[in-house]
Amino acid sequence: MTGKIWGVGIGPGDPELVTVKAARVIGEADVVAFHSARHGRSISRGVAAPYMREGQIEEHLVYPVTTETVDHPGGYQGAMDEFYEEAASTLAAHLEAGRDVALLAAGDPLFYSSYMHMHKRLATRFDSEIVPGVTSISAASATMGTPLVEGEEILTVLPGTLPEAELTRRLRETDAAAILKLGRTYPNVRRALTDSGRIDEARYVERASTSRERVTSAAQVSDDEVPYFSIAVVPSPSNSRPRQGVVDVGEVVVVGLGPGDQRWTTSEAAQELSRATDLVGYGPYVDRVPHRPGQRRHASDNRVEAERAAMALDLAKNGATVAVVSSGDPGVFAMAAAVLEVAADEQWRDVPVRIVPGMTAANAVASRVGAPLGHDYAVLSLSDRLKPWDIVARRISAVAGADMAFAVYNPASKSRTWQVAAMRDLVLEHRSPDTPVIIGRDVAGAEESVRVVRLADLDPADVDMRCLLIVGSSTTTVREHADGRRVFTPRRYPN
Repeated sequence: MTGKIWGVGIGPGDPELVTVKAARVIGEADVVAFHSARHGRSISRGVAAPYMREGQIEEHLVYPVTTETVDHPGGYQGAMDEFYEEAASTLAAHLEAGRDVALLAAGDPLFYSSYMHMHKRLATRFDSEIVPGVTSISAASATMGTPLVEGEEILTVLPGTLPEAELTRRLRETDAAAILKLGRTYPNVRRALTDSGRIDEARYVERASTSRERVTSAAQVSDDEVPYFSIAVVPSPSNSRPRQGVVDVGEVVVVGLGPGDQRWTTSEAAQELSRATDLVGYGPYVDRVPHRPGQRRHASDNRVEAERAAMALDLAKNGATVAVVSSGDPGVFAMAAAVLEVAADEQWRDVPVRIVPGMTAANAVASRVGAPLGHDYAVLSLSDRLKPWDIVARRISAVAGADMAFAVYNPASKSRTWQVAAMRDLVLEHRSPDTPVIIGRDVAGAEESVRVVRLADLDPADVDMRCLLIVGSSTTTVREHADGRRVFTPRRYPN
């Protein structure tokens, strides 16, 4: 009768975190197997020692290589594959002789553990059972005394060996993260934490649950003092705020939501919205952001940009992480300029302000018909609320005379009904009546409509505050296709 292979999770390092079942299996096994590097010191064996008994056979499985270079013809992976095959053969000999084998695994046997390599090679040939263990992530969270996630928040577990760009992307997209396999990877991990905007939230936990544990800010760790048994933890936004009674300056992040559909909100924008303690913005834009428990929402009218910016800066000055939301891109006729202008006041000089871009309406409307902005183009606003109409008219004439396609924001509102006709007449002084004009309304929204009309036929009655116009140049071309009209402005200009 053959023996049984046990994958025994012994937890993160504290012998008291070994489960009752793991302790029993270790004590009853005929053979206790464990890994170590070539220095011969096995952390797993040390953790299990209180539960071992006299007379047990010990199998010390020594890795031939850890992170150094090798001269094996198959390289690092070849050397490791050969080692796992030899180790499996060693354990198989005990199992075939009828001996039960407890193979120790730091943390949990099926969570980034060497046990998995034995399991794949032995579990189909012999009776096997897994004894789960406390992971390093749980130990780090407990050591920090900080919850990682709650409610519907998402925790992402990442190996530090991922490419830096991939780490950065993943950190931007998740609520909370745990990064394992540090050691020599820490410089890349640090840069990924910095580039993703998470470095200030991140904590570094070394040898959690042991007498040598250490917890500090991830930003303060020297790259040359990070052992393999360490972890970087980024708690979720709801768990990484300043402690009660501790007032630190927060920050203002001006976030572009995109033109309408949530799919057009970037992952970076979604991350910033998730981590914000406060949302500030025009009511309909704030309503587009999913509710999160504990997040405060400050909605206001669309005509109070300066007041809205001052509110956001005040909140941040008192420790809040504030997301000021804009539709489209915040730097295009939106809140970025308003916030930066107000932030120039001396009272807010120490409040950090960042801008997170979004897809702007001009690009969204253009995509629905093709590439009308495929060459040089301009972006104008028809609103004369913040600048005199004579300046608007002068710019329209200049762009039309320069023969560029141009996008028109804020073409009309309930109180502004004549500007579209005035613009049309100014452009007709320079352009053919057949010049194509795209009227995009509520693009990416529930009431989306996109039409292509002749400049001469542009009717102000068809345009409201939810529209954006694109006026073509002399080279802008309209073609009929089975899937509708395609409009493009060639990149080559006629000689």
